[in-house]
Amino acid sequence: MLVPENDEAGRTIDRLETALWRRQIDRRRFVQLAVASGLSAIAADAFAQDASAIQENQRKRAENLKSTYDYIVCGAGSSGSVVARRLAQDTSKQILLLEAGGTDDSPSILAPLQWYMNIGSERDWGYMTEPSPSLNGRSIAMPMGKALGGGSSINAMVWARGHKNDFDGWAAVAKDPKWSYEHVLGIYRKIEDWQGAPDEKRRGKGGPVWVAPAKDPSPLAPAMVKAADSIGITAYEDQNGAMMEGVGGCAVANLRIRDGRRVNVPASYLHPVMAQPNLTVLTGAQVNRVVLSGKKATGVEFILNGTVRKIDASREVILSMGAIQTPHVLMLSGIGDQAELKRVGIDALHHLPGVGQNFQDHTMIGGCVWEPNEALPARNNSAEATFFWKSDSSIPTPDLQPFLIEIPYVSEVTGPQFKPPASCWSIAPGIVRPKSRGYLKLRSNRPADKIAVFANALQEKSDVDVLIRGIELVRELGNSAVMKPFVKREVIPGPMKGADLENFVRDGAVSYFHATCTCRMGHDDMAVVDNNLKVHGIDNLRIADGSIMPDVTTGNTMAPCVIIGERLAEILATA
Repeated sequence: MLVPENDEAGRTIDRLETALWRRQIDRRRFVQLAVASGLSAIAADAFAQDASAIQENQRKRAENLKSTYDYIVCGAGSSGSVVARRLAQDTSKQILLLEAGGTDDSPSILAPLQWYMNIGSERDWGYMTEPSPSLNGRSIAMPMGKALGGGSSINAMVWARGHKNDFDGWAAVAKDPKWSYEHVLGIYRKIEDWQGAPDEKRRGKGGPVWVAPAKDPSPLAPAMVKAADSIGITAYEDQNGAMMEGVGGCAVANLRIRDGRRVNVPASYLHPVMAQPNLTVLTGAQVNRVVLSGKKATGVEFILNGTVRKIDASREVILSMGAIQTPHVLMLSGIGDQAELKRVGIDALHHLPGVGQNFQDHTMIGGCVWEPNEALPARNNSAEATFFWKSDSSIPTPDLQPFLIEIPYVSEVTGPQFKPPASCWSIAPGIVRPKSRGYLKLRSNRPADKIAVFANALQEKSDVDVLIRGIELVRELGNSAVMKPFVKREVIPGPMKGADLENFVRDGAVSYFHATCTCRMGHDDMAVVDNNLKVHGIDNLRIADGSIMPDVTTGNTMAPCVIIGERLAEILATA
């Protein structure tokens, strides 16, 4: 990243860097415009040379694929990008990174307010859950990123570390203190470039991961923080840090937005090493299966430009494709519950019954919606404040995470039912420690057939009760004296009670986009990976993505997935 003399010039240079990287302008034009913006000709030319070198390097790497690499990383998302970067730092090793989706240069990826346009597009795998009685027979969208960057390229850019108790719980299950909050906090401090109030104990500065409080937020965001404080939910300056070590609180959101642009995980991790000759990043490469020799992973089979290819890994294969694709590929490879594999005609090479089980997601309610006195344009990612709180003071960890959403956020049922005006804003209740568990089920033995997702959201009545408490809190907050200047009327749901309110919850439930836990870490019969992320019973095969979580973290899952990638890098460095 070039460093100009002032913020205005910086924003211009950033835009020029992106244009050059996306081949929207040539090297000569870049240098001309960069110099006109105050950058020295030497610095501008050096950057242009680096960008050209990266593009040319990756073109050559893709055209001259090797038959064998030291490591093959499958999936360039929030974990896989990290793993590939850390492995590539050892230039004696050859790394192949496979991504099924395309590049991350779409305007809807780069422009923060357009993030929702990625849902259902070619940058989304397009999963829908199976119809569920607990959602009144509804199917809901289960977005998963299909582009360089994975979920970090299509999500709402929120950096939520998770609660202290999440990681201490993982450490207990893994029987490994390296997964504890104390150790993970050290990783966060090392990798972050925190732009908010200094907190030497908890926040890092100068790392690769740019994180900042929402810049110049909508007046709704600080008002929500003040309103939460007025009803007993403590206001904090930082969404992460001390707030996530105790009972919770409310804060303006931590976001991955810089100078009006999304900063996805590849921008922080991959771009700096993509000029190296030992890293090949291949987009449009969909992995079909892991190739096994007995109980040892020896490579992967994938489709590239309509042709089936097979490439070997002399050291290890690492699956980082997310909580739906990773277990699907394991099953297609003959790793999973033998009865399930036999049902669709796959030879069971290794019986591992936990593959595809323990599915977890956060559920959000669309909508709790208010109409303002006058329209307030959305800013940043249109979701600039959040709170974590307990539905019951006796539980150890916050189980609620409502989010301010600066549009009328509704489901396909509640929207037509209540017809909120387009100027409305919302506070959407979300459950972040659900009791409900789902599973994945193969439709066939063909890789092109999407696996069925039985999410089972709200199957446990206790989850409905938590969300009802969340609605009560959100309504109290939205109708508080502090929010009164922004409220003309409450549109949804109003003073609903009993069976009507429960029905509203089931009709309004949508995914928080945090599918996880389907290849969970542990040492019991249903665990899929051990504390070193090795697949139980298979040599040279590891998993690093949200599927390894024993339980989903308290909050948005991008940051913990980066931690999972960093943890595997630590593990491999000492292997």
